[in-house]
Amino acid sequence: MSVSYKRLWKLLIDRDMKKKDLAEKANISSYTMSKLNRGENITTDILVKICTTLDCTFDEIMELQEDK
Repeated sequence: MSVSYKRLWKLLIDRDMKKKDLAEKANISSYTMSKLNRGENITTDILVKICTTLDCTFDEIMELQEDK
């Protein structure tokens, strides 16, 4: 299983936000944003920061996918 953050990117588009804006508002480092872009694992603390900033839930920003 792997994690996909496509829902997060779509949510940002829908809210007319850039990734840089999210990073600043949620106080997320550029390294962590790079990990998100690559679909790598991040801590639940970061997910909570993102969800708090965007007023959403985990399932609105990420989903699990079967490995190919």
